[in-house]
Amino acid sequence: MDMNEIKEIFFQECEEQLAELESGLLKLNDGDRDPETVNAVFRAVHSIKGGAGAFGLDDLVSFAHVFETTLDCVRSNRLEPNQDVLKVMLRSADVLADLTNAARDGGGVDEARSRQLIKELEALANGELPQAAAESAPKTAPAGVAPAAPVVNEEGFQPVAFSFDDFGTGDEPTIEPSTYEIVFKPKSDLYSKGNDATLLLRDLSRLGEMSIHCDMDTLPPLDRMNPEQAYFSWKISLTTDKGEEAIRSVFEFAEWDCELDVALAGGTVGMDEDLPMQPVPFDLSILEDEAQAPAGEEDRAAASEGDPRNAAVAAAQTASNVLQMAQSTARVSTENARNSQSASAAQAAAQQAASAATPTIRVDLDRVDRLINLVGELVINQAMLSQSVIENDTNGTSSINMGLEELQQLTREIQDSVMAIRAQPVKPVFQRMSRIVREIADMTGKSVRLITEGENTEVDKTVIDKLAEPLTHMIRNAVDHGLETPEKRVAAGKSPEGTVRLTAKHRSGRIVIELADDGAGINREKVRQKAIDNDLIAADANLSDEEVDNLIFHAGFSTADKISDISGRGVGMDVVKRSIQALGGRINISSKPGQGSIFTMSLPLTLAVLDGMVVTVANQTLVVPLTAIVETLQPEASAIHSFGSSQRLISIRDSFCPLVDVGRILNFRGAQANPVEGVALLVESEGGGQRALMVDAIQGQRQVVIKSLEANYTHVPGIAAATILGDGRVALILDVDAIVAASRGQSLKPEMSLAAAG
Repeated sequence: MDMNEIKEIFFQECEEQLAELESGLLKLNDGDRDPETVNAVFRAVHSIKGGAGAFGLDDLVSFAHVFETTLDCVRSNRLEPNQDVLKVMLRSADVLADLTNAARDGGGVDEARSRQLIKELEALANGELPQAAAESAPKTAPAGVAPAAPVVNEEGFQPVAFSFDDFGTGDEPTIEPSTYEIVFKPKSDLYSKGNDATLLLRDLSRLGEMSIHCDMDTLPPLDRMNPEQAYFSWKISLTTDKGEEAIRSVFEFAEWDCELDVALAGGTVGMDEDLPMQPVPFDLSILEDEAQAPAGEEDRAAASEGDPRNAAVAAAQTASNVLQMAQSTARVSTENARNSQSASAAQAAAQQAASAATPTIRVDLDRVDRLINLVGELVINQAMLSQSVIENDTNGTSSINMGLEELQQLTREIQDSVMAIRAQPVKPVFQRMSRIVREIADMTGKSVRLITEGENTEVDKTVIDKLAEPLTHMIRNAVDHGLETPEKRVAAGKSPEGTVRLTAKHRSGRIVIELADDGAGINREKVRQKAIDNDLIAADANLSDEEVDNLIFHAGFSTADKISDISGRGVGMDVVKRSIQALGGRINISSKPGQGSIFTMSLPLTLAVLDGMVVTVANQTLVVPLTAIVETLQPEASAIHSFGSSQRLISIRDSFCPLVDVGRILNFRGAQANPVEGVALLVESEGGGQRALMVDAIQGQRQVVIKSLEANYTHVPGIAAATILGDGRVALILDVDAIVAASRGQSLKPEMSLAAAG
């Protein structure tokens, strides 16, 4: 594994740590005060800092160090994580992500913003209030209570509270320095978790005067040395006035990954019997030089001495450094327990959690895509083989047929398993929206809270990758246009803090994502007037509420009064609609004035396969997605009713449903077919209600492999994609939403119809 691969692993793990960091901060922001949540946030920043240091990413290390220091104040209960503090930390998490991306991609960051946040974090670590909180603190009073006037004495001076806590009394007892004997024996886990024995010894040396002897008796020859094994141990003599607790705090993140014993000089060091020492003097200068010297410099210096033992030391340290860089972002251990009993319990819990963790591997996405394509070809060939046997063998119980049925079942299981490999939770996309909400809220001066639900809902990675753009536009629209300012919300009897809710769930073989806000809802009069001004509709057009709401999806349409950095140019919601349609999905709106709006996106779980009903229309073979079909029925003459000059309705259980001739919509035939001679498919589309699609016949239900029509030919209105059937013929997959829209008056363009394209 070369250095570039190790670095790529580091950045991949940084993404996981950043996601955990933001998730933990949001939990704290919601009132979670679980110490483990604080520890998880601290570990995330600590791991990023450790890995960045291994690669010499100084800007990232510097910012992470200040961030880590402030988080340590929260961890030790010296800083209360209130709303103002967490606002600073959430913005710091954003900058940390920017610095990580800049280190990976070579881009730049807003240095002024970074420096400002460093100052704010340092101020928090020093016990100072954030700037916004400090400015608002004297102006704030409980609800319903007038702020108290300042007390002024007779001379006109205003008393100021003064504390003598920071001044010494002059007769404080002096703590006499004590000498401690320390035995430190790392385990291999210490290095695999991103810790470094040299750094621990350096921190220990800062507590007082120290001498070190290194035991290297277990170091094997170079040809038998395992770079993942820990061979060295140290016996340390430290004179300090800090006490034993300060010594143990140096090793608090490594105590479970090493054998450590601390005792006053003259006492018995417990591991002496198990750790016979042949002391080798340890050069303390490397502890100070380590921070400035490039990685590996001290190793080369040791090797140049000519001493075989020094050369072995250098080789071992080099191997250890490489391993640390590969795994430097792994989580460090949980915070040191306060007593031996709690430490034992925590250690047992950590070991149990580690043993229960599911092992994972990283695989290039190209390999997975290739596997999926091959499985798709396997499905097609299996269908072709089954079709050939059916056509040439009339004995339905032959062994060949039985074998083909087993092959079909196995093929389906293989396909489902392979598709599950690409299935990913939507959580990473949802977490990215938190930052968008914070940034837009700051720009608009609004107070907004994002609530996410169903983050573990899984969907194909291709769908996830293309969700970010439409969701970003929708979030910006919800915060900028949907939510009112705090003053208007209070006047309307609402909480000054607006709520945006992002939800994901599975429904009927699809994933449904809802974005809801509790704002003012869509101002339909304003939307209608804007549409008239832009010549999108006639002034006397009679539109339903749903049709008015959907006007916002037109390109160039915007209700913003002026152009700003956020909105006003009419680019956004039209992009959302095109992106969702490109994924084979649909979107609709539900809005109530004064209560808010709900945008609902329905998307396929995968863009690779689907279950469909194979039908015949005017001698053409089509596939109708099974998720859109409610039921199938054979129309009777008494159930068919004419409506207007060319419309027909079908009576289904005392209700009427429009009857749509698919062949006529797609220009397969000029005249409408007799519905009694065909089959009606009752389908349901998002926002379009139910329609009965009339086809000539049903061939059967099959799982088909989706082939993009746009990538191989061009876009054809009314057709979503194509597939290859078992007999080798190409069948077109019907776009049910487009057909339903055409039946409502939005006719397909003749020049772009299927007949014209063919």
